[in-house]
Amino acid sequence: MFVDEITIYAKAGRGGNGVVRWRHEKFVDKGGPAGGNGGRGGDVYMRAVRDMNLLARYTGSKDFKAEEGTAGDKSSRHGSAGEDCYIDVPVGARVTDISRQRVFTFDTEGEIHKILKGGSGGLGNEHFKTSVNRSPDKSTLGRAGESGDFLIELSLIVDVGIIGFPNAGKSTLLNALTKAKSRIGAYPFTTVEPHLGDLYGYTLADIPGLIEGASKGKGLGHKFLRHTQRTKMLLHCISLEEEDIVNAYETIRKELGAFDGGLLEKEEWVVLTKSDLVTPEVAEEKKALITKLHTHISTVSAVDDTSIKTLQDTLTAHLRQENI
Repeated sequence: MFVDEITIYAKAGRGGNGVVRWRHEKFVDKGGPAGGNGGRGGDVYMRAVRDMNLLARYTGSKDFKAEEGTAGDKSSRHGSAGEDCYIDVPVGARVTDISRQRVFTFDTEGEIHKILKGGSGGLGNEHFKTSVNRSPDKSTLGRAGESGDFLIELSLIVDVGIIGFPNAGKSTLLNALTKAKSRIGAYPFTTVEPHLGDLYGYTLADIPGLIEGASKGKGLGHKFLRHTQRTKMLLHCISLEEEDIVNAYETIRKELGAFDGGLLEKEEWVVLTKSDLVTPEVAEEKKALITKLHTHISTVSAVDDTSIKTLQDTLTAHLRQENI
């Protein structure tokens, strides 16, 4: 199961308590304060790793806690600091601290942010010794660490995003280009989560089908559109079965722009799919209509190895040339 959005709870460690202790020297009762301070509580960090399926592991256990500091001890010994807690998130994650309205982004592998601070340790009675109070009988408790709920949203960082209407042949194209095993069905919304495939070292993502109104949340709306934001280029699939192929193209473009105007600036190739289901004359007629709107057009069929191989080679050469 692919999980791209989850809310977790995290808590930094409480600081250990300070203590009241005394030096015990021969023939000297209460030979002076010797109570140590408590150790600080552990902090909570998030760390970016290359694992797109990582969030699925957190569905069963959503609570993360750093270790508490230990109490001070006799002979002026301070308590040990609590162990820090590290929460791994996928590269491309956007994390919102819900109560504090802070946002952390994780764009590169190994990137680390401290999200919660551990509580300070309490003070032992030795800390309160002064020239006028040489035997203080006082200590303080450790402070609680910060805590809160965090929304983790993953936006896939991939080389090529495959977009289009439901049942436009996106999954079939991904499988043909990369040997992935995305589920295929003869009905809309077969794909309900992004699927990934590898094309000679480049990552392609099948973005689940978009529909008119997706930018306003219709269907699964923003959940899917989010994954188009950090792709480096787009393959826009349009089925040649569409009666109004220009309207199909412009509808998806409109939804992309309404969600994020920057998506319209991304490089886009149009792939006309299911050419085996229409006559060659119809395919050429519809290709001509799209060519008026776009310069890079490919026509493919799931049963035509030649058209798939041509697209594989052309796309790979372009990615290498552009250093994508």
